[in-house]
Amino acid sequence: PASMEEIELPKLEADQKSYAGIPEAVFVDDVEQFMKDSGNEDSVEKVLKSFDEQHSKYRFMEYNMVSRRRRLRQQIPDLTKNLEMIKHLREQSEDQETQFLLSEQVFVKTVMPPTKSVCLWLGANVMLEYPLDEAEELLRQNKKSAEVNLRCLEHDQEFLRDQITTTEVNMARVHNYDVKKRQAKKASGEDKS
Repeated sequence: PASMEEIELPKLEADQKSYAGIPEAVFVDDVEQFMKDSGNEDSVEKVLKSFDEQHSKYRFMEYNMVSRRRRLRQQIPDLTKNLEMIKHLREQSEDQETQFLLSEQVFVKTVMPPTKSVCLWLGANVMLEYPLDEAEELLRQNKKSAEVNLRCLEHDQEFLRDQITTTEVNMARVHNYDVKKRQAKKASGEDKS
């Protein structure tokens, strides 16, 4: 089985920095020039509101990514266990006693004859019977796909964290610019009196 390090990520387009199409936060190096260029020289609140909206969108994306990552991290071990079970079923040559979960804390013993097929839940309340070889191939593909998706998601989470940090720094810089501007205005007003 391939470890997470061996999984190759799909290539990003030249202008892409994330697989999910996360917009890049541009770092505001010269706040004064940025305020002039954006036409909001006198409206710091408007600029801060825009950054705050962007920050909220990033946080929402982060929340969704965390839950998707959690699902994928649960799915991969489940797929691995399913593949191990198929291997076990393939090697089984005689009847085997086992227990099935009937309901919470209630198990029933049964005898399971050797089998050449398994039923797999495909989701949306759909279950299909597959020969062992086809089931194994499907599970391997699903596991590989889940591992690639997890790696892409981890890449995007890292990129997203950088965008959140950049946005927070921009907000702080614009706020500090506003404070300094007010202090300078107040000082020049006091000098005139």
